[in-house]
Amino acid sequence: MRRLGTTDISTPPMVLGGNVFGWTADRERSFALLDRFADAGGTLIDTADMYSSWVPGHQGGESEAIIGDWLKRSGRKVQVATKMGMLGSDSHARLAPHKIVEACDASLRRLGVETIDLYFAHLDDPDTPQEEVLAAFGKLIEAGKVRNLGASNFTAARLKSALDIATREGLPHYHVFQPEYNLLVRTGFEGERQDLCVTHNIGVVPYFGLASGFLSGKYRSAADIGDAARAGRINQAIDLGGLRVLEAMDGVAAETGATLSQIALAWLAAQPGVTAPIASATSIAQLDELIAGWDLTLSQDQLDRLTASGV
Repeated sequence: MRRLGTTDISTPPMVLGGNVFGWTADRERSFALLDRFADAGGTLIDTADMYSSWVPGHQGGESEAIIGDWLKRSGRKVQVATKMGMLGSDSHARLAPHKIVEACDASLRRLGVETIDLYFAHLDDPDTPQEEVLAAFGKLIEAGKVRNLGASNFTAARLKSALDIATREGLPHYHVFQPEYNLLVRTGFEGERQDLCVTHNIGVVPYFGLASGFLSGKYRSAADIGDAARAGRINQAIDLGGLRVLEAMDGVAAETGATLSQIALAWLAAQPGVTAPIASATSIAQLDELIAGWDLTLSQDQLDRLTASGV
C-alpha cells in the first residue's frame, strides 16, 4: 500500500480507471470488474463527470452512475476520485465557483455518496482567478462534500501558483496531481512538474499508463489495430517510437516473466513522485493480469533500459 501524498488515502500500486464504464464495458461487465478489483484489495477508483460524453447518445456521468449503482448494490467501502471542468460545451470559466458547486452536487447524486474522497479540477481555468477556484473548493470541503483536492493537466507554473496562493491565503491545497504519463509520453510530466510534486509531496496518479493499450504489446502493426476503439491514439504511439519501446519491454519480459502491461505499470510506479498509475480494463482477464503485476519490482538496470528506450 502506498500513501497518496499527504492525504489519508492509501492504494496498491494501481488505481482503477473508470473511463471504460458505460463505454467499452457495459453495466454488468463494469460491476464484475469493480467486484474483482475490490476483492484483490484495490482501494481507489478514478472517474470523471464527463465520462463517457464522447459516446453517441451519452451526456456524461455514465461512469459515475455505474459506480454509484455498484456501491449501493455491493456495499463495498472503496474510495472514489472524480473530476469536473471538462463536461459541457462552454469552456469559458470552466472552474467558476457556481460551476464547481453544481458539478460536485451532480457527481454526489450519481455516485450516491455524501462525500467525494478526491475531487479534481480536470483542467486549468485561465478565466477564473485561482483564489476564487480554491475558495469554492474550500467551501465544498467545509460542507463535507469533498475530502481531498487534486489538479489534472495543470502546467508547472499554474500548479505552483495555486500552491503559493493556497499557502498565502489560507486556502486548501491540491494534494494530488493527475498528468498523462507513460513510457512513451514523458516530457509533459518529467522536469518541472515532477520536481514540483516531489518537493511538495504531491501524490501523482498518471493516466494513460498503458498508452491507450499500446504498451500491452498487442498492437504492433496496422493489422493489429483494425477498428480498435482507440485506433488514433495507438497510431500516434507508433509514430512516437513505440515499437522501439516495445522491443525494450520484450527484453525485460524475457528476464522477468512479466507481461508488457505489468512492466509498463511497474516502470511508472517506480518513477519519482508517482504513487500509483491509473489503468483500466474491459475484461476480468485483463484486470487479473494487471493485479498480478502489483508485486513486480524491476531492477535498476531494467528501469534504466526502459527509460532510455523512450527517449
